[in-house]
Amino acid sequence: MSGARHDHARLGDGRGFIVVVVLWMLAALAALALIYLTYVTNTAVTVAVNADRMQADALVNAGLELAAYRLTGQDEALRPTSGTFNARVGAGRVSVTFRSEAARIDLNMAPKPILAGLMTTLGVSAMDAPVYADRILAWRSSTEPGQDNPEDAYYRTLGASYLPRHAPFPHSDELWLVRGIPSAVVERVMPFVTVFSNMKTVNVLDAAPQVVAALPGMTPETLQQVLRDRTDPNIDPRSLIGLAGSANATTEGSKAYRLTVAVEAPSHRRSSAEIVILLLESGDEPYRVLSWHNAFDGSAGKPL
Repeated sequence: MSGARHDHARLGDGRGFIVVVVLWMLAALAALALIYLTYVTNTAVTVAVNADRMQADALVNAGLELAAYRLTGQDEALRPTSGTFNARVGAGRVSVTFRSEAARIDLNMAPKPILAGLMTTLGVSAMDAPVYADRILAWRSSTEPGQDNPEDAYYRTLGASYLPRHAPFPHSDELWLVRGIPSAVVERVMPFVTVFSNMKTVNVLDAAPQVVAALPGMTPETLQQVLRDRTDPNIDPRSLIGLAGSANATTEGSKAYRLTVAVEAPSHRRSSAEIVILLLESGDEPYRVLSWHNAFDGSAGKPL
């Protein structure tokens, strides 16, 4: 009798062990299901975000192509130096503003009076502005190999780990490397300079007021008149050159254009890019991208 009870107890223990194992297996399966569900959810979110980004990138590229087509499709003599347009691309929206780089001051071509004039316009003292302009000229000016250069000595004295390039600026961001110019001044100058216009002159039709004010001999009264007259459709644009009274004033554009492309994807996510292109007159490609800066905030809001 006791043996039967013993066998029954062993059977009960075995069943209890099986129940525990089954419960552990169920818990493990539940954990796996939860992990899989989390993975699928995260994957779906990632795919959705990536899809939005891909759509936004495609719309930005469409805006770039449309702008290049509009510009290259016109004779160079009749080509606008600035403008804006909106377009629908599929279910997305594109807004493009374009402006010739001649509206900016070229760091590689501008003479000292314009560089100093820009800094003075931006609040630099009349004593410091020419000194800062000299630093820019010294950075871009070539030098003979082995020749003692005072600007090189200046950088060594400051303990810089590099010397001036003694060649053209490849990008306006390199202005941050020029020693002797306060960073606050560089920050103020950056929105008004370029390295892509390849022009000593400035387009007074499109330039920002600060750039027009930088022209040698420009007075506040003349500046106001130039800004007023250039908005008058009845004024001959060429008259602005005489009004500006500077050999560095022009109404011509450069072959480089700065595009601001703002897009809204079907999901209402927005993105934008600032792109500089060079229009090519020959070859298989109508243009070349010189600079590209993306900005993606993923925000949703009112349509463009």
